[in-house]
Amino acid sequence: MKGSNLFLRLFSMSCLLNLMLTAGNKIFHFGPCRVSISMTEIRSGFTAIKDNIQARDPIRTLSILSYPHSLHKVKSSDRCCVTHHLFNFYMDKVFKHCKTEDSYINRKISSIANSFLSVKRKLEQCHEQNKCMCGQESTEKFKQILVNYEGLNVTSAAIKSLGELDILLDWMEKS
Repeated sequence: MKGSNLFLRLFSMSCLLNLMLTAGNKIFHFGPCRVSISMTEIRSGFTAIKDNIQARDPIRTLSILSYPHSLHKVKSSDRCCVTHHLFNFYMDKVFKHCKTEDSYINRKISSIANSFLSVKRKLEQCHEQNKCMCGQESTEKFKQILVNYEGLNVTSAAIKSLGELDILLDWMEKS
């Protein structure tokens, strides 16, 4: 009897710890892929630096993510692929080139990048399990984002992309 009581206590503690660790996380469905994301943490970090980053953006007339049809009307079956591409894009092209003279801003960027890295790994698992199929439409949408990005110099493009992070987060939450 004592053994089962101890097991019940350990099991309850394990469940409570797991619940505490995932508090604030939200499960996102990208096609058949389900990913737990700490959206509160990402949004909080971005909100803290948004005004500063957007003030550094010298080109206000161009958007990388909002170009007509870039993220609009992505089919449910293509959401995983587009999201996978976008998280790779942010890790490979954006965060690497967003350094400022302000250590507080750099720490916030690093925190957001760490959250993105965690999600990127989960999306890669889906991709490796063939749950993340890329259709022609999703490939074209991502190519348009790359064209928009590569039309600017690296630093300006990275700052602009980081400043548009709320567009990506809003799109993810709408799905």
